[in-house]
Amino acid sequence: MDAPKIVVEPPGPKAREIIERDRNLIMQSFVRWYPLVVDTAEGALIRDVDGNTYIDLNSGLAVVNLGHKHPRVVEAVKRQVEKLVHYSLTDFYYEEAVRGAEKLLSVAPISDGKVFYTNSGAESVEGVLKIARGYFQNKRPYVIAFLGAFHGRTYGAMSLTASKPVQRKGFSPLVPGIIHVPYPYPYRCPFRVETEEECGEAVIGFLEEWIFGKLVDPSEVSLIIAEPVQGEGGYIVPPRNFFPALRRIADKHGILLASDEVQAGFGRTGKWFGVEHWGVEPDLVAMAKAIANGLPLGAVVGKKEVMNLPPGSHANTFGGNPVALAAMSAVIDTMKSERLPERALRLGEEVKKYFKDLASEVELIGDVRGLGFMIGVELVRSRETKEPAKKELAEVLMRSFKKGILVIGAGVSTIRIAPPLTIPEDLLFKAIEIIGETIREVSRETHT
Repeated sequence: MDAPKIVVEPPGPKAREIIERDRNLIMQSFVRWYPLVVDTAEGALIRDVDGNTYIDLNSGLAVVNLGHKHPRVVEAVKRQVEKLVHYSLTDFYYEEAVRGAEKLLSVAPISDGKVFYTNSGAESVEGVLKIARGYFQNKRPYVIAFLGAFHGRTYGAMSLTASKPVQRKGFSPLVPGIIHVPYPYPYRCPFRVETEEECGEAVIGFLEEWIFGKLVDPSEVSLIIAEPVQGEGGYIVPPRNFFPALRRIADKHGILLASDEVQAGFGRTGKWFGVEHWGVEPDLVAMAKAIANGLPLGAVVGKKEVMNLPPGSHANTFGGNPVALAAMSAVIDTMKSERLPERALRLGEEVKKYFKDLASEVELIGDVRGLGFMIGVELVRSRETKEPAKKELAEVLMRSFKKGILVIGAGVSTIRIAPPLTIPEDLLFKAIEIIGETIREVSRETHT
C-alpha cells in the first residue's frame, strides 16, 4: 500500500452504502469519528472499501500496538487454530493458559502475581472491583475512583467511570459505594496552585482531609483505582508525585491500589505498563486492548494473596481463549525482541517536540503532553481562558481524515495520537506534518 492516497473523497459510494446498512441493522449506541469503512490493513496503513489509503495513528483504539497483520502474530494464530480453538478454561485445563500466564507475569508490574483472563477491558475492571471487595469479604464496601476516568461501560466499570455524563445518563442506580475524587490534571488543575507537583499534593490533600476526614473512614475503603495516564479523559499525565502518594495512602490504611492499564499498557507509554513510570507496584492491574494485538483478550494480574476468590465465585467462558493466548505470546516475544517500548519512548519525544514547536506559532494549541506513543495535543480557543476548542478539534480530525490521516480525539478538545509502536518513521512524521498543517489551517480561520 502507498500512503496516504485518496482516490475517492470519503465517504465513497461503497462506504456510503455500508454505512446505511449499518444504521439499519446495528444499534447506534456508539459515536463514530468520521465515515471510515475499513477494508484491509497492514502495518500502519489502512485501506477503505473505496480504495483510499490512510496512515493509522489510532491503532484500532490503542489495540494493534504491533501494527495490523503483524507476521509473527498471524503465524502464531494460524498454528493455534489448527491445534485448538476453544475449550473453556473455567471448567478444564490446557497448557496454553499456563504458558501465557508465565509470559504475562514476566512483564507485569507485580513481582509475585497470579492471572485471571478476561475478554475485554471493561471485564478486567469488573474483575478488579470484584476481587478487591472479595478480598475483604465485603467488609470494606467503598472504592475511590477519579473524575475524568474511563473504566468501561458495563455496570461496575460504568460506576467507576466519570469521563462524560452520557456514559452514565439513564442507567442509575449504579453500583453503590463509589466515591470520585478530582484527578490531578496539570493543565486544568481543579485546585488553585502554581506547579504540577502542587496539583498532585492538592488532590492527595483533598482525599485525606475531605474524603477520609469528612465522608468515609478509610478502614471501609477496599480499593483505589486510577489510570496511570487518563485515556478517554484527554491523555492526561499526572504529576510525578501522584502515584507514589497514592501508594503511601493505600499502604497506610490497608487499601488495595489498582492501575487501569487497558489503554496505557503493553508498551504504549514507553514502558510495558504506565504505572512503571512512577516506580510504583500496584496490588492489581487491569489490562486488555493491546494484549493480543486485536484479538479479544484481557487480564487481571494481582498479588497472589489478593487473587484469592473462592471457587465458583468468578468465571467466564471465553477468557483465556487459546487462539487469543497464542497472539498474546507472539506480542510479548515481539515487543521484547524489537524493544518496542523503548522505541515508542524515543519517537514519542520527537512527536511531542514537533507539536511544542508548533504551539509557539499556533494559538490553537494550548497544551502538549504524553508518554511514549500516548500523546495528547489539547486545542483551546484562547490560551488565556483555556476555553476548549471542541468544534476546531472536530474540524482538524475531519480534514486530516480527508487528507489520509486517521486520528481521533480524547477529552473535550484533545487530539489523541496513538500510532502502532511499529510505525515506520517516515510514515509517522508524514502524518504528523499533515496534522500540523491542518492545525495551522484551522487556527488561521478561527484566530484571525
